[in-house]
Amino acid sequence: MRITQSMISSNSLKNISDSYRKMGQLQDQLSTGKKITRASDDPVVAMKGMYYRSNLSEVEQYKRNLSELYLWMENSEAGLEHANDGLQRVRELVIQGSNGTLSPEDKQAVAKEIGQIKADLVNVANTQVAGRYIFHGSDTGNPVVVQDSPPTVADNVGSPAIKDYRVEVSRGVFLTANINPENVFSQELFDVLGKIEAVLDPSSESASTFDPAQLNLDSLLKDLDKQMSGLLAERSELGARYNRLEMVESRIGQQEIMASRVLSDNEDVDLERVIIDLTTQESVHRAALSAGAKIIQPTLMDFLR
Repeated sequence: MRITQSMISSNSLKNISDSYRKMGQLQDQLSTGKKITRASDDPVVAMKGMYYRSNLSEVEQYKRNLSELYLWMENSEAGLEHANDGLQRVRELVIQGSNGTLSPEDKQAVAKEIGQIKADLVNVANTQVAGRYIFHGSDTGNPVVVQDSPPTVADNVGSPAIKDYRVEVSRGVFLTANINPENVFSQELFDVLGKIEAVLDPSSESASTFDPAQLNLDSLLKDLDKQMSGLLAERSELGARYNRLEMVESRIGQQEIMASRVLSDNEDVDLERVIIDLTTQESVHRAALSAGAKIIQPTLMDFLR
């Protein structure tokens, strides 16, 4: 096979062009920190990167869902604690009101304080977070209690129509964010408070709804204890779900670390290796230019110019 000057020149230029291309790729990797800048550079890496990035985005969304669950549960816990403190105070006042030495004026003062606690419990039941009622299950757009006299609990509280407010924390796994309002802010609770108020102060608004002559504080105290037991049970159940939420958060945190590492291994370059390869390629490129300058000899056309 006859080797001509044009073949030597052509091959030399082709090799120099390939050397420029390799240096360009290494420069891109060094500046971006990524193995590829377009899918055509390495379709396999690009395809895996899409899958890994989708998985990481999914984990990050679950983390945002966990934040919403924490917001609901922590506000629910604060509301239940406040309600429990209020009912504890009512219990103390009922025992105090049962004292036969209290004058009608003293009992009236006790009844007024109970009335204020009842009104405060209505506000707690209608607690809103980001414009949503957190104690009303999935019916977050409507209050649990209507502030009438006496307070009226929504008809759908305790009804199958009210579903739990559930948040997805993993693929196919949901956690309930809300408490059951029927176990805490039921109509029975506000009726018991109204009856206690009516017994202690026959001139109160509650006395127009509940007949004080048909009531006694001892039986009402038992009813109050029953309501407080329901609240404590619901609070315990909320605490158990909160503990599970913390375990789920720990597991999702580990998943995020693993997903980030896999994505990094697939796409990120080893900077030390890229720097060494680029330095080596630059040396090879200079040698190719030097060799090409010696190989490509002047032709007759160069002398005829």
